[in-house]
Parts: sequence; C-alpha cells; structure tokens
Amino acid sequence: MIYSWHYLLMSFMYILAGIMHFIKPKAYLRIMPGYLPNHKLLVTLSGIAEIALGLSLLSPKLKDLAIYGIILMLVIFLTVHFHMLSGKKASAGIPGWILLLRIPLQFGLMYWAYWYLEM
Repeated sequence: MIYSWHYLLMSFMYILAGIMHFIKPKAYLRIMPGYLPNHKLLVTLSGIAEIALGLSLLSPKLKDLAIYGIILMLVIFLTVHFHMLSGKKASAGIPGWILLLRIPLQFGLMYWAYWYLEM
C-alpha cells in the first residue's frame, strides 16, 4: 500500500510523541491530574499506546483499528488538557492562550485520523 505524505506524517507524529514519553517523562508527569492514580505507569502506558498506534497505522490490516484507537486516546487526553486549564500549577508554566488552543487542536487531530477511515 502506498501512503500519502500526510498519512505518514500522522504516523510519525504519534510514534515520536510516544517516544518522548520515555525521553522526557518528567514533562508528562508534571501535567498529570492529581485524581489519576500511578502517574508514572500512566505516562509509560500512554507512550506505549502512542507508539503502537502510530506503527499500526502502517499496517493495512490494523489501520482502521489504529484510527479508532487514536481517536479514543485523544478523547482521553482531553482530561489532561482541561486539567491544565484549572490553575497555575496545573498549567506547568504554559501560557493560557496556548492551553486554550490545544482543545480545538485535539478535535482537529481526531478529524485528521477519522478522515483516513474512508481510504
């Protein structure tokens, strides 16, 4: 199967994002909501999920399942994005306007993944 450059970009983006969970785990640990248990495990599992889903996009047999997985993952990640808007400490020093832009960006990423279900 021949993939478009933007499809490959999406795959690479999730693989790289997942790898970053292992290179810079403290960045992800800082933004975890307090009501979630075992932050270190959740950061590790989310990194593994992003890598696995990014790689699965490259398998024609797993593509649609990976897309649904990415959409579900992005919905779950919205909890972290909304948590980061709850206060100065939760924002991890990121300006509020950037945090606000991340919310529609998440929905844009969901649509980007969903768009490939037709192909």
